[in-house]
Amino acid sequence: MGYKTIKKCTNITFTERHSEFIAYLCPVQTNEEAVNFINEIRAMHRKSTHNVYAYILRDSNITRYSDDGEPQGTAGVPVLDILKKNALTDVCCVVTRYFGGILLGGGGLVRAYSTSAKLAVESSDILNMCECYATEINMDYNLYSKISYIFPQYEIKEVSSKFEENVHLEILVKEQFFNSLKEKLIDISNGKIDIKKIKKLFEHFQK
Repeated sequence: MGYKTIKKCTNITFTERHSEFIAYLCPVQTNEEAVNFINEIRAMHRKSTHNVYAYILRDSNITRYSDDGEPQGTAGVPVLDILKKNALTDVCCVVTRYFGGILLGGGGLVRAYSTSAKLAVESSDILNMCECYATEINMDYNLYSKISYIFPQYEIKEVSSKFEENVHLEILVKEQFFNSLKEKLIDISNGKIDIKKIKKLFEHFQK
């Protein structure tokens, strides 16, 4: 199973009836990283009215949120809902509010925080992370052109290559393609190729 996350931190500003909402969305992988990011935003906006947050982590399946003084259920939950609706994980969203003098009411707050988080998500580069295998391949030079020619059929991501006595490649292969790729390489090389599965990890294959 893969998952969706974001490539890098982003932020947007949204105004609703004179209240300014600044939404920050950042990739995080641990609870400590999420808390540090929240504290960083709080430090940047010490004079703000609220710093609402929500985050979702694959690590220990952690999901947390805070209304930070807004009426219960009007801030943190709407932000969290946007992250869930977009199937994002390993992300933390903090929405800073500067009160503009006009009360928004419960419904208005929900809409404002939802919109802020939604705009932050829309401005982000989404990564589709796939389960894959880091794989090492060793072969003779005369096989390299044949092997590299078929790689695009299997959505290979090349990590490194060394051309010494033999050709040594480090590649990433999506889990679902590994066995068929291995069979293909053995077939076209008549078994004269060394293929080692090193470890399983997550990686994005977007161009």
